[in-house]
Order: sequence, then structure tokens, then C-alpha cells
Amino acid sequence: MKRKLRTQLSVGFVLIALIIIALISLSANILINRQFEKYIASQQKTFSDNLAQNLKFQYDTTTKTWNVDYIHGVGMYALNDGYIIKLSDALGKTVWDAQNHDMKQCHQLMQSIAARMKAQRPQVHGDFVKHNYTLKDGAAVIGHVTISYYSPYYLNEDAFQFLDSLNLILLIIGIFSIVGAAFAALILARRLSTPITNTIEATRAISEGNYQIRIAEKTQTAELAELEQSVNQMANALDKQESLRKQLTTDIAHELRTPLANVSAQLEMMLEGVWQPTPERLQSGYDEIGRITQLVDGLQRLSQAENDHLALERTPVDVYELAQLAARDFEHELEVRKLTCSVTGESVIVSADRNRLHQVFTNLISNALKYSESGGSISIEVTDNKDTCIIKVRDTGIGIDEEDIPFIFERFYRTDKSRSRSTGGTGIGLTIVASIVAAHGGTINVESSLGVGTTFTISLPKDSSAH
Repeated sequence: MKRKLRTQLSVGFVLIALIIIALISLSANILINRQFEKYIASQQKTFSDNLAQNLKFQYDTTTKTWNVDYIHGVGMYALNDGYIIKLSDALGKTVWDAQNHDMKQCHQLMQSIAARMKAQRPQVHGDFVKHNYTLKDGAAVIGHVTISYYSPYYLNEDAFQFLDSLNLILLIIGIFSIVGAAFAALILARRLSTPITNTIEATRAISEGNYQIRIAEKTQTAELAELEQSVNQMANALDKQESLRKQLTTDIAHELRTPLANVSAQLEMMLEGVWQPTPERLQSGYDEIGRITQLVDGLQRLSQAENDHLALERTPVDVYELAQLAARDFEHELEVRKLTCSVTGESVIVSADRNRLHQVFTNLISNALKYSESGGSISIEVTDNKDTCIIKVRDTGIGIDEEDIPFIFERFYRTDKSRSRSTGGTGIGLTIVASIVAAHGGTINVESSLGVGTTFTISLPKDSSAH
């Protein structure tokens, strides 16, 4: 069963949060208990040191005797707290010993401590500790004290309550953290899933033919924003492609219908005897058929050029020489239009299909002619750039609008439709150029400014094995 992304993200985030919180809580609990054990052990050692110091002051240096009654009170008080005291004089004679005084109480006390710890803190493992102290009066030894106790076993009720309260606080913090993590997970999952959901809906609409749909970019996630932008760009491209497709159909129908209608009308008039088949009328019909032939030939060349399996008859070609040859083909038209065409640069040999490369120059020069005013200029520059040949075709024509530049290599795309038709353009010349250049493993780019002119830059690899 497939689950929604938002659900998966929410569950995933919550599980991760639970694991992290559980690990933190467990680590904190272990750390706190260990630190508390160290604290208890330190307190026990301090208490033991204070006991020994207190016992030291119970020796009368004048009479060389011990205050046994006071020592007994201290010893019994300490015994109730889990400390077993044994005091001996300087000669090792026992002054006071808790076990000798009440062995049964000492035994019961230790059993009680062990039972309490086993019941409430079975995970705590301590040792029976003995501390030996040498009591001195200045430099003279006056006695010896041994203080024994379990460490850190002995915890009183206050200590137990403190640990329980601390663990309860950790539990409450953990619960609130889980609730907060779940809430944050839902918000984060929504922020991540919503753009993806919108993208899915947009792509579904695009697949159904709605190319006008766009995604409002609201996400702050860079990758998702890039995804949304890519979908919008795809929608723009498809919308433009759809417009071009419709335009293609319209243009082909128009380009074929007009000459066919003219030829049909002329033939009908001649067949009905209204018109005489004069040479002028026959020539007019022939010209109209020529227009149809030109369009069909252009479509055929385009189909061949865009074929992935386009066969290239590669031979060593001097690009500079080929550019000069192509320019000379337009000498008459250049003279009539009062335009100039110059070829500069250097001889560069490339492995290419000579005829198709000649077609590239022909189409680019022809395109420049159509959109250049009288008195303008066209220049072709060929340069050697290590492993590539750079070709720049510049003109001082009307230029191309920035919005049109991304689409000028599309089939039947015309930046100025009325002008293109008046000059006889079919809108496929640049498409053929781009396809031939791509077939040679090259690239073509265009730079243009309205009223200034246009520059086409072609990069061709010299060696056919380079691609």
C-alpha cells in the first residue's frame, strides 16, 4: 500500500525524533546516575574524613586518655548512617570498636543497606570500603582509626526521592519533546510535501495538454525551488512548442494553399477558355509551382538534417575557402541590395561534409540578406582555436528581439512574419543550420540587438573523432 509523502515524512521525522530523544534521555539518565554515585562516594569520603578528624580531638594530651563516652556516641551515630568505626591507640590497643560493641547491629545494618539497594537500585554496584587514618598530635602518633562503609550503596530516602524526581523531570521533558517533535515534523513535512504535490499536479496538467499552468514559487528549499523552476521552464518550452506546432500547421497550409489556389484558378480559367494560355500566364503558374517545390524541398532538407542518423560524407575542408565561395554565390544579390559581404580570418582545415557546411554558410548569408537594409554589411570571420574552428557571421540588420532569441532555431519560427513572407522565407533555414552544426558535433550561439545587428557564432571540432 502506497502512502502519501507527507505521511511518510511525518512518520519518519517522528521516529527519528523518538530515537534521538530516547538516546538522549537514556544517556542523560546513565550520566546522571553515574555522577550521582560519584557524588555520594565523595560525600561518604568527606564524612569519613570528618569523623576521623573529630575523633582526633577526643584525645586528652595531658592525661594521655581518650574520651570513650563521646567516642561511643559518635560511633553509634555513625553506625546508624552506615559507617563502622574502629579506634585504636598508638600501641594498637582497641579503644572503641563498633563490631565489638554490637556485632549484631553492624550485621543487621549491612543487610538492611544491601536489601534496600537491591530493591531500589539493583543496577548500582559498589564495594565495601575501608579508610585507615593515622591520628597525630603534632609529630607524635596518638592512634589509628579504621572507618568502613559500603560505597556508593548507602543512599538515604532523600537521595532516592531526588533521583526519582530527576528521572520524572527527564520523562516529562521527553514527553514534551516528543509532542514538539511530532508537531514540528508535521509542519516540516507539509512544507516539503506541498511544493512536491503542487509540482505533481502541475506536471499532470501539463501531460494533459494544459501548457499555461505555472507553479507559484513559494518554497525556501533550494532544490524544491529549482524543481518548480524547471517545471515552469518546461511548461514555457512546451507552450512555445505547441504554439510553434500550430503555427507550423497554419504556415504549411498557407504556403501550400496560396500557390495551389493560384495555379488551380489559372488552369480553370484556361480550361474554360476565359484565359488564353499565354507564356506570361504559364510562367506565373510555373513560379507558383516553384514556390511549392521550394517549400517541400526545404521540409525534406530539414527532415534529413534533423535525422539522428544523418549521414555525413566527411572530408578535409578548408572552412575559410568555403566561406569565400559561399559569399561569391551572393555577389549579384548583394550588388542589387547594395550590401557588402567580407570574409576574414585564416585557413582552418576541419573534417566535415563539404556540401552541408556550404549549406550552413548559404543559409546564414541568405538570412542576413533578408533582414539587412540597403547600405548594410555582412562579415564572416574564420579563426583557429586549437581543437576547434570558430566561425562568426555578423550583419548590421534589424536585429532580433531578446524574447525571440531562444526560439529562432525552431521550425517555421519567424520573428517578423509579414516581413519573412514578403522576402520569401520559409522559417526553416536556421533550423537546418542548427541541425547540421549539431550533426558535426559543433555548437551555434546567437547574439543580437534590435537596430544594431546579429552575430551567429559556430564552433566546429577539427577532428571528427573528437565527438
